[in-house]
Amino acid sequence: MGRETYTGDVAFELRGHLGIITLNRPRTVNALTQLMCECLLVQLRDWAVDDTVTQVLIRGAGDRGLCAGGDVSSLYQEMVALQSQDGGEILPVGTPGYAADFTSEPFLADEYALNQTIAEYPKPFIALMDGLVLGGGIGVSAHGSHRVVTERTRAGMPETTIGFSPDVGGTWLLAQAPGRLGLHAGLTGAHLDAADAIAAGLADVLVPAEELNDLTQALSTAPVEVVLPKFAVAAESSGLVEAREWIDQAYSAPTVEQVLERLDELAPAHEQAGAAAQALREKSPVSLKVAHRAILAAEQLSLRAALEQEFTIAVHMLRSQDFREGIRAQIIDKDREPRWSPARLQDVGEGLVQTYFTPVPGRRLSEVQSL
Repeated sequence: MGRETYTGDVAFELRGHLGIITLNRPRTVNALTQLMCECLLVQLRDWAVDDTVTQVLIRGAGDRGLCAGGDVSSLYQEMVALQSQDGGEILPVGTPGYAADFTSEPFLADEYALNQTIAEYPKPFIALMDGLVLGGGIGVSAHGSHRVVTERTRAGMPETTIGFSPDVGGTWLLAQAPGRLGLHAGLTGAHLDAADAIAAGLADVLVPAEELNDLTQALSTAPVEVVLPKFAVAAESSGLVEAREWIDQAYSAPTVEQVLERLDELAPAHEQAGAAAQALREKSPVSLKVAHRAILAAEQLSLRAALEQEFTIAVHMLRSQDFREGIRAQIIDKDREPRWSPARLQDVGEGLVQTYFTPVPGRRLSEVQSL
């Protein structure tokens, strides 16, 4: 019989020697809040030194997915409030009079600390990546030691769709993908199925969704190295792998504009290249250029350094017009018609892109974390 402790939106249970985390906001596909991240950090640190816990598992409540990301609706409300406070526009970081008290910064900092903790966890960390696993959901799963997808998995980093850039260590994960698969997934915000997630290095094995409860029960009595192979099945062929040739050819171009040109050139022979080009044209031009640079830079960074880079980007993007507009169009009003500024890739100069990579004094990741 397991022992359970509830903290509202996240539940913790000790079943045998297995520590079980259940993200418990099924109506929002278990979207993460700062309180959830804080509770997760405290519990994981406790379990790390608890000899009765030999391995940890994370799963999502409900049948829609592990986690659809961070609770960006609350971020939007704060951005709108600050926009009104500042007379119609949130002033850029460093501008005299800009809004210094942005409470969402500690939320992101704690979330990134959680991602780092999972990546460095001293015990097996098993993630059940069933259903939707997007953005912040990738952050609490793909950094784990044993990452399980199902036939229902739809995983990805869709940040460019809402005027943001891949974070939660996503730039580092995407940078580790074979060839240019990660760059393609990160820029287009594509949802990956189980086979594609495994091919991109975001997951390890496929287990049928109907077997997840039995898998969890088995893990309460035996180590993951013994249990998981008994439940794993072969994944189907990956569409990403099949498309690897044209993806590498297109995304090896040095700029986003040239990537788009190559995709257009490849479209007559590869229908998916045309679809990718159309997807890029719908994203925030600023986000595309920032994400492109961030993912390529992460190839040479540790996860910790990549998270620091992502936090610097996030500090600026929290004050950007595109992030507010992207959330409005996709989540608040749902008209799917964002008005990006600038609206064209050619109008996003290198100086503007560099702004997002310029650290802000007093706003390093370790300085903003609340725990």
